[in-house]
This record gives sequence, structure tokens and C-alpha cells, in this order.
Amino acid sequence: MSVEVVTGLLLIALPVLFNVSFAALAKLFDYPDVLRRPTVEILAAFEAGGERLLLAWWAFASSAVLFIPAAVLLSRSLPGADADVLALATAIGVAAGIAQAVGLLRWPFAVPYLARHREEPGIDAAFQAIHRALGVGVGEHLGYLLTGAWTLLAGIAMTQSPEVPDVLGWVAIAISPLFAIGALEFVGKFERDGWKLAGDVVPIAYVVWSLWLLATGIALLA
Repeated sequence: MSVEVVTGLLLIALPVLFNVSFAALAKLFDYPDVLRRPTVEILAAFEAGGERLLLAWWAFASSAVLFIPAAVLLSRSLPGADADVLALATAIGVAAGIAQAVGLLRWPFAVPYLARHREEPGIDAAFQAIHRALGVGVGEHLGYLLTGAWTLLAGIAMTQSPEVPDVLGWVAIAISPLFAIGALEFVGKFERDGWKLAGDVVPIAYVVWSLWLLATGIALLA
């Protein structure tokens, strides 16, 4: 099986796993709207979700892990592209996958303990500290910035390679700034309540990004 075929299959599987698990979280946990509620309510809803919710979070985090080999293999599937652009795209893609995986893995492994002890003193502070450091800081802020940078570099490489249609590269270049906007949601004066525009942009960015990944995967299999 060629590198292009493996890459194509990964790029198709990645958005499918990402969106299916996200839909499950929305149904089982009212995610992401649930995060606007008080901590004790979030943790109660989390515990009520049971094993199905834990598995949904694990699958969602796994989609971030799956992104790591997909980013590496995509760089190997674009002959003719600038070597420096490909090398930088690979490094940033790996970093993006790690950042988002670290941010998401708190849910199936750290949050269950907090949910079981949600009525104890200090749990609110513990949950918010983990949520803001790993979730908002690492998973979202760094994760979005790095994902946007990878998308930009991958798009540039695609316009230089005959392996995929140029239009896919230009689409990637066009959507990459949306991730930068999303990364600013809780920066500076927005730290407490978030920047509504950024919050509204992120879902749009990920829907278009998912479609772009699918289209790229199909193009590599063609």
C-alpha cells in the first residue's frame, strides 16, 4: 500500500472520527454549551453520562492523536513541494496533534475523579485550573494556533505539488486564519468570559476543515 493511499485513508478517517465523537458529546453532554454552567453542574452532567460519555471523550481525544501520523504522512505525499515548507509543516502538525490531545485527555482521565468528589471543598478551583490550563491554554489556544499554522503550510505545499488539485491548497490557505481568530477567544480582556466572535468562528472553521480533509483524502486515493 502506497504512502498516498495510507494518507488518504487517514485523512478520511480523521474528520469522520472527529465529527462522530463531537456529535456524541453534544448529545450525551450538551457539549460545548455545558461549559457555560457552574462547575458542580458540569461535573454532575459528566458523571450522569456514564461509560458512554467517557468513551466519547476518549474517541474525541483519539482524533487528535490520529492527526499526528496524518500530518507526517501528508508531507510525504506531496512530491514537488518545497522541502523546508514540508519539514516545518510536519513539525507543526505533530505539535498541533500533541497539544490538542493533551487538552482533551483531561476529560476521560482527570475529570471522572473530580466528578466523583464534586461536592468536596476545592473541587471547583481544581476543575477550573485544569480546564483553563490544559483545555483553554494548551488544547484550544496552542492547539488552534498550531492547527492553523499547519493548515496554512499544508496549503502552500499543495499548491506546489501536482499530487492534489491546486484548489485544495488555496482552500487551506483561506481557512487557516480562522484558527488564529479562534485561538484568541480567551486572550487579554477576553480571559474571563471569552470573545464571542472567536467562539462563533471555531465551529465554522472545523466544519470547513473537516470537509477539506475529506476532499484531500479522496484526491490522494484517486
